[in-house]
Amino acid sequence: MSKIKSNSINRQKMDWLFSQPIDTQLSIAQQHFEIVRIVLNSILEGSVCELAGEKYKRNGPNGDRYQRWGFNPGSIRVGGQKIKMDVPRVFDRQRGQHVPLESYEKLKELPEQDRSLMEQVLHGISTRDYGEVIDRLNDSFGHSAASVSRQFQERSRAALVDFEQRKRDAHKFVALFIDGKYMAGDQMVIVLGVSGEGEKIPLGIVQTNTENANSIGGLLRELVDRGLKYDDGLLCVIDGAKGIRKAAEDVFGDAAVIQRCQWHKRENVVGYLNEENKEKYRAKLQKAYGRDTYKEAKENLKEIHDELIVVNRAAAKSLQEGLEETLTLHRLGLIINFGRSFKTTNCIENLNSCLGKYIGRVKNWSSSDMRYRWVVCGIMDMEKRMRKVDKYKKLPQMIAALKREVEQRKQKKAS
Repeated sequence: MSKIKSNSINRQKMDWLFSQPIDTQLSIAQQHFEIVRIVLNSILEGSVCELAGEKYKRNGPNGDRYQRWGFNPGSIRVGGQKIKMDVPRVFDRQRGQHVPLESYEKLKELPEQDRSLMEQVLHGISTRDYGEVIDRLNDSFGHSAASVSRQFQERSRAALVDFEQRKRDAHKFVALFIDGKYMAGDQMVIVLGVSGEGEKIPLGIVQTNTENANSIGGLLRELVDRGLKYDDGLLCVIDGAKGIRKAAEDVFGDAAVIQRCQWHKRENVVGYLNEENKEKYRAKLQKAYGRDTYKEAKENLKEIHDELIVVNRAAAKSLQEGLEETLTLHRLGLIINFGRSFKTTNCIENLNSCLGKYIGRVKNWSSSDMRYRWVVCGIMDMEKRMRKVDKYKKLPQMIAALKREVEQRKQKKAS
């Protein structure tokens, strides 16, 4: 049984624990203080809900007076052990100041005799009497597996509705990253947008058997209906899947400026080679794509192609396929400033990797609704911590270059 890293559950609560498969629950139980941290998180979340209401719900019990405001590092001492916590912050808009959580202050001041519950919990975990631990927690904190499951379903369903109804006209988007994540036989295709201010914003998801143009095109049209603007051009960064490419071009037409992922192209090419040649040509391709100008990169890649015809014709054919689209940033004169963020699908690959930490241990996907709810909850949590793209202050250069590209395409069609 694999061990869960402590920092992966720093902010989780009881509903998260009971929603996990039994092997995950047992893995957590073996980590002693982590289950206590989950209990404490549930208590703190209860205090936040009393002030600001449940997460993702618009109207709290006090109207819009109190607002969730991120987290501060903190700690609570239990049985002589200091447990580090991410303590929720709540802002009082009426008073213009943050409000201390009463439950946190009480937990910090617990006398030793009142900590016996926590110590009994730890004893139950250390002796691996997991059933006793869960019973003790349920009795002491008023939770049941059924109730926390219902709470999670309600919260996640509200999050899904909010995500699917968000208007997309508040930002001017310059780029879209489109990629799929496999989940038990199906894919959840995710669209990640980059605004003109450099913000990474998850825009939509769709469940599909393969990365086919119909399903992905439907998602893109839905985003357009919700306000996504594309007339001045959108850089669409993809891994090379034909279905994604076709969907982008079908929906956005001349405004879809395709950048194929250079990393995927490189790995596809060397995948045909024997071990002796893999590293050699991986380095050559990396060097060619690292050139500052379109002319230099294209010439180097042509030389590599000619070599590969002798070494392995399949690898040479793979390099030639879609080559121009891997050089879009080079051709538009954008590779120096924006290559780091836009020449590969790394932005969305990182999102998918982090998403795997949320959903990777779920063994049974009982319904499509469950898939959507879990993925959206993970995405919306990660959205708060996404950094802006590299050199975002220079994005007006990309906006201007994309607009010129679209105008040239239209002029060429008209002539």
